Amino acid sequence: MTDYIDTYYSRTLEGDMHYPALQDNVSADICVIGAGFAGIATALGLVQRGKSVVLLESRRIGFGASGRNGGFVIAGYGMGEKQLVKKVGRAHAVDLYNLTITARTLIRKRIKDYNIPAHPVGGQLICSWYDTPGHEEEASYLHDVFGENTEYWDKDKVRAHCQTEHYYDGLVMKDNFHMHPLNYAHGQAKAIKQAGGRIYEQSEAVRVEEKASGTKIVHTPQGSVTSEHVVFCGSAYFNGLNKKLSRSCLKVSTYVMVTEPIPQDKLDTAIKSKMCIRDTRYADDYYRILPDNSLLWGGRCGVNRAPSPDQLKDMMLGDLLKVYPQLAGVKARVAWSGLMGYNVYKLPHIGKFSEGIWYCTNFGGHGVCPTTAGGEVIASAIAEGSEDYKLFEPFGFAYTGGVFGPFVAQAVYHSWELMDKLRGIGRRA
Repeated sequence: MTDYIDTYYSRTLEGDMHYPALQDNVSADICVIGAGFAGIATALGLVQRGKSVVLLESRRIGFGASGRNGGFVIAGYGMGEKQLVKKVGRAHAVDLYNLTITARTLIRKRIKDYNIPAHPVGGQLICSWYDTPGHEEEASYLHDVFGENTEYWDKDKVRAHCQTEHYYDGLVMKDNFHMHPLNYAHGQAKAIKQAGGRIYEQSEAVRVEEKASGTKIVHTPQGSVTSEHVVFCGSAYFNGLNKKLSRSCLKVSTYVMVTEPIPQDKLDTAIKSKMCIRDTRYADDYYRILPDNSLLWGGRCGVNRAPSPDQLKDMMLGDLLKVYPQLAGVKARVAWSGLMGYNVYKLPHIGKFSEGIWYCTNFGGHGVCPTTAGGEVIASAIAEGSEDYKLFEPFGFAYTGGVFGPFVAQAVYHSWELMDKLRGIGRRA
């Protein structure tokens, strides 16, 4: 039986619920494969629309990136907003972005309605690593084009909240927030169960059989689900059940560390903001203060075997002290890695293969809002005939390089680090 890896989130999980393994032949309107944020959101959206749902998970609820991420709830996608407009045009880009704004509001509503102990904290601060103009224009652009509630901060205001010589001006996204993602996953799963949905953990989907009648049968090692619809939501932990999805998914590791609780007077010498924070480098750091005054610090990425937890502690603590040397002496409490599923477009794969076969996956490190948006898009398509999923058609399936894909991704990441260093040299000059 697979349980959670050791993370801050697994250590502080409130109300851990276990679900049985599927050991029978059951039926439902829809079978959703994968109980990360995408699968959970899809299943919850469907049961709220009166559909019978079976949700299959090969390990535990939120086992992968959904239960290990930084907890940032931010609108938009991995592809930047201006690039998105360039790709599909302004009106189409706004429609796509609005799905994530609606999702962000829905996440807050579900936390409140289902009394989920996700502990949301408002605001995101994006700090410029370079002394160059742009954030003021960016704040106006996001407000004028996408309706975001933004605020520009000059260097003095940024440094009053983040006391480091590395930051210059910045941008506040007032409606973004951060939370405890694993608690949120479990709270939604509980809501699915209370609404009549069935959840099975330790139940890997090993084969999908399509009958001539249109009926689908999803087989697990000890049971099966007969349904009219199947939704693939597996992402980086997907087992190759669908070759097109697997070939279009590049698995990338990211790393997170959480410190021991930091005395308030020491923390105040560095960070005086409760918002979630990131910088503007290609290879950026992202972080936030947790309820017990510990600091969550995330960043880096890799495609090979992840360093050990002790090695990660040293690496990530070193990154923290480069930005905030005044926090020397702070100790790392726990560190972990997790796989994310990327595609080449930096937008998720959301859509329909054929009648009754759907997909909602590969969110590329920017998934908390888009997974909820994707879940709603698929749920409304199945239950209500909506065609919003067609908004994602320009971002189809592209080969990620097979066995060579991870090496290409690692090279790209190292090129980002080099560009950051070169820009830093230019800044100092």
